This record gives sequence, structure tokens and C-alpha cells, in this order.
Amino acid sequence: MSVLDAFYYEAFEEEAVGLRRHLPPELRVGFAQETLQESGHFAPPSRLISIRTQSKIPAAWFPQLDGVLARTTGWDHLIGLPIASGRLPEYCTRAVAEHAALLWMALLRRLPRQMRQFARFQRDGLTGAECAGRHLLVVGVGRIGREILRLGRALEMQTRGVDLVRRHADVEYVAPEEGIPWADVIVCAMNLTPENSGWFHRARFAGARRGAIFINVARGDLAPTEDLARLLDDGILGGVGLDVYEDEPRLAAALCAKTGKFPLAERSDVILTPHNAFNTREAVERKAAQAVAETVKFLRERRFSWPPAA
Repeated sequence: MSVLDAFYYEAFEEEAVGLRRHLPPELRVGFAQETLQESGHFAPPSRLISIRTQSKIPAAWFPQLDGVLARTTGWDHLIGLPIASGRLPEYCTRAVAEHAALLWMALLRRLPRQMRQFARFQRDGLTGAECAGRHLLVVGVGRIGREILRLGRALEMQTRGVDLVRRHADVEYVAPEEGIPWADVIVCAMNLTPENSGWFHRARFAGARRGAIFINVARGDLAPTEDLARLLDDGILGGVGLDVYEDEPRLAAALCAKTGKFPLAERSDVILTPHNAFNTREAVERKAAQAVAETVKFLRERRFSWPPAA
């Protein structure tokens, strides 16, 4: 049996610093920047492990584990696990919402093209658009989706939301077939489930306004990359901003090893960020504090505060 109380995978430098700052001195813990599969571990280093989105837990490990803590808001990677699991639903709401707004504003102002044309100080083809008066549709109105809508209203945008559960009185809800043709900016903030994978397929945008902006800060498997490329080529979408990607663990490993490319990476109507929407100083601090609190809670009580879907 491992002598460690817990082990944190995918702990990048700033996060590891925060975790160490909050950990009680009596806890014995380990850290790895790598994913579980990249770490070279052939057996669990602890009965309690903590991951982010890209670690894949081998089936052979489960009899040797008591719990898995995902330091993430989403829980799609916890579905079906045969052991106790938990997540952190509240640490990055504002950070992700601001990142979504950053992406759509940069695309409305053609920022990638502006940066490319600076070397020639060329302004042709750079006329952009303002947010005020434009139509913002958020698909998936949970904590993050609602905050995105709130930021949109602050920018004087007209806002609507799509969700199976219409829980917020301050949100104007519509059906997807009504919202997508209405929207100038469409933001995906929905949870990924086995039932909605590929939800933003090409046909979903059949009635969209030509030149609409699509932003995904949720999960990459909700929006097929090939379909997004065709929608851009056909002018149905005028810009795409992504922080998440189809089959993201494989893509991330290929990019890190310089053995692969992302098909949209060279386009001037696309902005790509490396699943980094959560990553502000404030959110990382909240995340570290909550992760340590959940670690301590599980070691004492053998349960998490927020199991999947809670």
C-alpha cells in the first residue's frame, strides 16, 4: 500500500504552488505535471488520486483506488467510474466567462488578422464590429453560462439562453431552432454527456446568420472540428474561438510531442487557446483551496462534496 495520502496529476507549476500552500503539513502528497498516462506509473501512487481532464485511469487501477478527485468543473470524464469521485464546480465561473467574452470580442474585431497585418501596417479588410446591440446566445445555462449572459448584457448585447432546465428568472430561454438563426454570437457552455456528443454538428447551423461567431469553452467533443472547418469555408460561420478540442488528450499529446497539427490552427478567422479559460490567478487560488479541502474531507469521511452531476 502507498505511503502517500494523495497524488495530484496534471498539476502545472502555479497550481502546484497553490496546492502546497494550502495542504496541511501532516498530509503526505505527491505531484506530477504530466497526465496519468504520461507519468510512467504502472500502479496508483496513492489510494486517492486527483486529475484534470486529460488523464485516463486504467481499469486495472480501480481495485487499488478509494477515490478520484477531478480538479475540474465538468464531470464527463468521471461518468461510469466504479469508485467514489468528485469535482470542483465553482472555482472558475468568472474566469471562463471572461475568456468566452475575450474570444468573441477578438473575433468581432478581427484580431488575428490585425496582428498578421501589423508588419505591413495594413488596415484593409480589418473593419470589425462592436458588441452593443448584437445577439448573444449561450447554449448551456449553468453557472458559467449564466455569467456569460451577464457579461453580455453588461456589453449591451441582447441575450438569450438554451437549456433543458430553465432555472434562472433573469434569462430569456429559447429553443435551439429559434436561438441559432437569431444569434450573432453563439457560445457553447454545456456539459458533455454520452447523449449530446457532437451536438454542434454542421446541420445544427443550417439556419444560422451568415458570419456568426461560434465560441466553445465547454468540451471539444460537443463540436466536431471537421464540421466547424466546413462552416467557416462556406461562410456560415465568420469566426471560431476554441479553448477545448475533440479527443483533447490525444491532440494535446501530439502537439506536445510535435507529432501532429490542429487543422484550424493557421486560419485568420480562428482563435485557439490551450484549455486555459480557467487559468487566472484568482481561479487557481480558489481551485487549490477547494482541492485541498476536498482531499481532507475525503480522507476523513470517504466522500466528496460534489460528486458528478451534483
